[in-house]
Amino acid sequence: MRAIGAGLQAHNGRFTPADGAPEPLLLTARDDTGELHGGLFGSLMWRWLYVDQLWVAEARRGAGLGRRLLAEAEAIARRRGCIGAHLFSFSFQAPDFYSRCGYAEAGRLAGLPAGHDWIWLSKRLDAE
Repeated sequence: MRAIGAGLQAHNGRFTPADGAPEPLLLTARDDTGELHGGLFGSLMWRWLYVDQLWVAEARRGAGLGRRLLAEAEAIARRRGCIGAHLFSFSFQAPDFYSRCGYAEAGRLAGLPAGHDWIWLSKRLDAE
């Protein structure tokens, strides 16, 4: 498995910027007692923010916490020179939320998982 990854990285390295190692990004939202109410995990690579996971506890949804976490990640990405952000969302998750945050659909796999779609969304950060 490592040999496959190393071979792919060597090939990709001929075509991509030398700074291709992803920089992890982790944000959490906790209350005064330390209870976790939400968080965002992603990475910065090739001047793009990739949001891998954004979660807000059911009881905290609709109060702006997800928007604040996403905005904070985007602000960090801009300060580090990123020009855009991208992420995936299932149709049963939050594509409408991301649209309200300025993301546009960049691709869709219908029927993944069955009865739903896997949606890729992106947003330019250098245009704001």
